[in-house]
Amino acid sequence: MTSEKDYARSWIEDNRKAIIGISDKIWEYAELGLVEYKSSSLLMNELEKHGFRIERGVAGMPTAFIASYGESRPIIAIMGEYDALPGLSQERVPYRKPLEPGKPGHGCGHNIHGASGMAAAIAVRYAMEKYGLEGTIRFYGCPAEENFSGKVFMVRDGYFRDVDAALSHHPGTMNCATLKSCLAVNSVKFHFYGRSAHAGGSPEQGRSALDAVELMNVGVNYLREHIIQDARIHYIIESGGDQPNIVPDYARSWYYIRAPEREQVEFIYGWILDIAEGAAKMTRTKVKHEFMGGLYNLIPNRTISEAVIRNMREIGLPEYTDEELDFAREIAKTIPKEMKIEALRRSKRPGWERLIDKLMDDEIPDPWGEGELSHGSTDVADVSWQAPTVEFNTASWVLGTPAHSWQAVAQSGVGLGHKSLIFASKVLASTALDLLMDDGLLKRAKEEHKRRLRGRVYKPPIPPEMKPPLDAWRSK
Repeated sequence: MTSEKDYARSWIEDNRKAIIGISDKIWEYAELGLVEYKSSSLLMNELEKHGFRIERGVAGMPTAFIASYGESRPIIAIMGEYDALPGLSQERVPYRKPLEPGKPGHGCGHNIHGASGMAAAIAVRYAMEKYGLEGTIRFYGCPAEENFSGKVFMVRDGYFRDVDAALSHHPGTMNCATLKSCLAVNSVKFHFYGRSAHAGGSPEQGRSALDAVELMNVGVNYLREHIIQDARIHYIIESGGDQPNIVPDYARSWYYIRAPEREQVEFIYGWILDIAEGAAKMTRTKVKHEFMGGLYNLIPNRTISEAVIRNMREIGLPEYTDEELDFAREIAKTIPKEMKIEALRRSKRPGWERLIDKLMDDEIPDPWGEGELSHGSTDVADVSWQAPTVEFNTASWVLGTPAHSWQAVAQSGVGLGHKSLIFASKVLASTALDLLMDDGLLKRAKEEHKRRLRGRVYKPPIPPEMKPPLDAWRSK
């Protein structure tokens, strides 16, 4: 361990109570994407207090910001998120009990995500000052990862263009820095317009927009047989009429279309647009599609992942109190064993069978997953096309916990999540310092990044005129 890293880790340990307090505040705020006003202000104010320059409202998003310390290269980015999920309000108890029914909750642990990145950036800043290190450390406050992909707007508008490497931490059930990619995605809404009529008295005069939505869904479901196995298509019907005796003159569906590569997404997307037009013709309605956004697939980086794992092992895993383990055992009772086994199997982690009867992940495996896919999507992927990027996980939740669940909310606000937060903050700070101080490491990471791109060029998936949907929640 270098003196610089030791100093940064000590700063985090000395300030653990304050760091946990910030994470818990964000957990309590539980604000949805693009309206995380209190959460982002809390982080900005803390960073500013420690001497960071703050650029607010970047890329047209009031809750997006960049906090910088230093003037020279290399420029190391640490990302943080702080948006919650709708409908997941939950008390800090190991059974389902909403704080406020229907309200948001941190079902993906982004309260930890934002606080770990903030703490690491501040710790690195003090190590840079004490040891006279050259370079710049930046904290990127990234809103709306869960719904409106805030980082894509930031990437499109050039805010990551000069970054040398980027780091991110995400709560999870394992301590890992995998080499998996993820799925690229398009998000699109389909608006169908028909003609209302009395559904019983004069149905022949009506043109049902809901019929068009349903026929489109049928067409897409038949399409599934003829697309690649790793693609995913899912949808909801957001609007389908007012009452059964009125032929609906308006209906709306919302689709996510995912595939391993951008060009595969675009191919399937084009086919689905044709299906929508076909449904409109069949029902003699009209259709308009509203492109909501898109993401790229992730470019992994073994060089940085291995550095993350080295630091995890050097720091050592958290130790839990009896009270924390009792809480974990109660949560584990709510997760069917077969669901836990399937989650472990799906991870494709070497030796996953060893974890079946464990409560918490007590190992730090080598990076795995080269050539494999996570079938979710993240806007971290778009950053990974700009610079060598790694988002690693630490065990904040008991093994088998599904993300986007009340169990994840509960664990993210108690000791299990707190221990993971402090551990992750130290790993982030240590790896950022490695990249700042070790020219060879950064050079190897960049060379690997170039190899993995294979000459492919990033083209923003959102058009230049598209603006963040800042009023998206007003109609909810």
